[in-house]
Amino acid sequence: MKLVIHGKNIEITEAIREYVNQKVEKAVSHFQNLTTEVDVHLSVAKNPRNNSKQTAEVTIFANGTIIRAEESSENLYASIDLVADKIARQLRKYKEKRHAQKVQAPDTLNEALLEEQPLVEDLIGERTPELPEQVVRTKYFAMPPMTVLDALEQLQLVDHDFYMFRNADTGEINVIYERNHGGYGVLQPRNGNGQTKNGKANATASKSNPAKV
Repeated sequence: MKLVIHGKNIEITEAIREYVNQKVEKAVSHFQNLTTEVDVHLSVAKNPRNNSKQTAEVTIFANGTIIRAEESSENLYASIDLVADKIARQLRKYKEKRHAQKVQAPDTLNEALLEEQPLVEDLIGERTPELPEQVVRTKYFAMPPMTVLDALEQLQLVDHDFYMFRNADTGEINVIYERNHGGYGVLQPRNGNGQTKNGKANATASKSNPAKV
C-alpha cells in the first residue's frame, strides 16, 4: 500500500509523519487487500478573527473506487485522529456494500433519479453566487463510465454532497447530488431541443416558480 502525505501552510515533520503512518495504517489495516494508494493532505488555514483551523483529509484509492474523509479542529493531531476513525467507517461501509446484494435494479433506480424532478432552470435560487478570487487547488482523477447507481454509491463514499461522473448510457458528464430537502438529483447536459442525449424529454421548470436545488 502506497501512503503519500502532502502539506499546505505546514511543515510535515518526522513526528507528524510518524503519527499519520500510525493512525492511518491502523485505520486501513483490515482493508489492505482493497486499498492500492492512500493520500493524506494536511493543511492549516489561519483566520485572524478565529483560532487556526487545522484539517486532515484522507483519500483512498480502492480498486477503482475513491473513498474520502475530511475533518478539521484546532489541533492537527486531533484532526488526524478524527479522520482516521471516519475513513475506517467509510471503508467498512464500502466493504459491506461490495458483499450486499442490490435490492433495487439499476434501471429502476436510474429512472427514479432522473424522473423524480423536472429539469432545473435555476440552480442557485435566491442565493447570491460567490466565486473564489483564484483557483487554489486542481484535482485530476480517472472518470470511467458508470451507471447512476454506481455514481450514487460513490457519492456516499467521498464525503461530499455531489459527485461528477461519466454516464455509461450517454457518455456525457453528469453530476449526482444530495438535495436540500432529501433524496438525490442528477444534473445532465441538455440539447437545444430540450432533450437529453438519450432522447428522453424533461419537463421545463416554470420560470415563475423555479425548482430549488
